[in-house]
Amino acid sequence: MRIFIDTSAFFALLDSNDSNHKKAKNAWSSMLNPENILVTSDYILVECFALIQNRLGMEAVRAFHEDVLPVVNIEWINSGVHRSGVSALLASSRRRLSLVDCTSFEIMRNLGIRTVFTFDPHFKEQSFICVP
Repeated sequence: MRIFIDTSAFFALLDSNDSNHKKAKNAWSSMLNPENILVTSDYILVECFALIQNRLGMEAVRAFHEDVLPVVNIEWINSGVHRSGVSALLASSRRRLSLVDCTSFEIMRNLGIRTVFTFDPHFKEQSFICVP
């Protein structure tokens, strides 16, 4: 099964003080098997690096890069996905919905991915299956 991974899940996995840390660790452990293909986007990575660096520091960024990312496939946002994401963001007129979220939805739909490792309720609103 292909599983998309959102920033909220990556951050909860790395931050032992995050309220979802235990759930994230359990979900991550269960996803790490050869039957699953883990996917994220370069926009998620930019968001994660900035968040992790700001809140947890450079050692956490290094751990993320060296210990987590090697098992994740990265989908690179092209201009068409970017434009679709911007259009969806502008059409929604929602302050708390981000461009990263909108491009994630677009990538998931384009790749036929229905399951997402996330703690962000926007994915459920878009009818994706959320783990945990």
